[in-house]
Amino acid sequence: MKTRTVILAGGAGARMGVLTAKRTKPAVPFAGRYRLFDFPLSNCVNSDLFDVVIVAQYRPHSLIDHIRAGAPWDLDRDFTGGVNIYTPYTARYTGWYSGTADAIQQNFGFIKSNKPDLILILSGDHIYAMNYEKMIEYHTSKQADVTIATVEVPVEEAHRFGIVGTDELGQVTSFVEKPANPLSNQVNMGVYLFNCRVLDLALWEDNKNQDSSHDFGKDILPALVNTGAHIFAYPNKSYWVDVGTVNSYWQAHMDVLDPNPPFTLHDPSWVIHTRTEERPPIAIRPGAYFENSFLCEGCVIEGSTRIVRSVLSPGVHVKAGAQIYESIILTDTVIHENAVVRRSILDKRVNIGEGSQVGEVLPDRLELAMIGKNSVIPPKTVIEAGGVIWVDVIPSDLPGSVIKASDHIQTQRSPYEI
Repeated sequence: MKTRTVILAGGAGARMGVLTAKRTKPAVPFAGRYRLFDFPLSNCVNSDLFDVVIVAQYRPHSLIDHIRAGAPWDLDRDFTGGVNIYTPYTARYTGWYSGTADAIQQNFGFIKSNKPDLILILSGDHIYAMNYEKMIEYHTSKQADVTIATVEVPVEEAHRFGIVGTDELGQVTSFVEKPANPLSNQVNMGVYLFNCRVLDLALWEDNKNQDSSHDFGKDILPALVNTGAHIFAYPNKSYWVDVGTVNSYWQAHMDVLDPNPPFTLHDPSWVIHTRTEERPPIAIRPGAYFENSFLCEGCVIEGSTRIVRSVLSPGVHVKAGAQIYESIILTDTVIHENAVVRRSILDKRVNIGEGSQVGEVLPDRLELAMIGKNSVIPPKTVIEAGGVIWVDVIPSDLPGSVIKASDHIQTQRSPYEI
């Protein structure tokens, strides 16, 4: 069966705060050296699926620069597949994508151009390892029209997802998107396998429905269930997380840092591929202490520093006496002498001044401090848990030396001044 994979990578990721101010959500860095998008794309090539289409929309530049011709994933090929990135466009009678199904529909002429038998649709912002070949075998054995990958989540989180009801044979009997009171905790993973003809007809019918939101979870799948299509659930028993919020992003990092992680990045049989930069080796000076942490190439860790349960991306420089706890520090950030960073997310090229205090560990709840790209925090500044500094902020933008938990500080400069 000829399978073409389509990865949806257009999410604006509004709930990701400063991390998506200048990039699409699938391009958000993860675990130091990866992007969220690397996980579904690596799953494809590890499953011997080399014909991949990427549908982008919101701020795709960072993602396009990361993927390029697809060489790190062995996708720089033409005759036997390869990767194609379809960026947004407007044409007669069409506008920007209004939902996940609309994104597929507007590009479906290109997607079906090589006459695939099956279309595998993936989300570009989930963390998991999955062999799609086994799902294809399951789909074929069931003679299914559609197969939906499902996973069990904690009952209290189920309302955030599409709830899938099945019979004893695994056939889907109901699909309800994000119900207030879910009847089960078997949820939709956002991994769909369609017979090409079934998908083509379903998209066209949905396109004609002016009352539709043109979304797979809200419209396409419930409609197919109601028409009696042969839809089966493919249960996934391994780790999976939808990185939809800042807290889930932070928690996924804490998961992979665990001494016995539920999801490992160190499995040689299932490599997560990515594009890497040429960086020098990590330099760790005498007196530095770190535990349960990831340190990437190009990092410089000076003496008398303490790094615990944190991720340091390439090129991070931690100066003497600084401390970092349960934090995610992105590329080329500098943390100056005696600064303390706790439960915080610092985006690329942030500069933390000497003696500053960023974030804190609260006893009763998780509140993360966040600092956006290229922002400069002056010495002896205090940023409380929950305080947010947006992108390109400089010391003159700050209201004082203490940033409260409810503060969201934006730069006061005009775009041409940045």
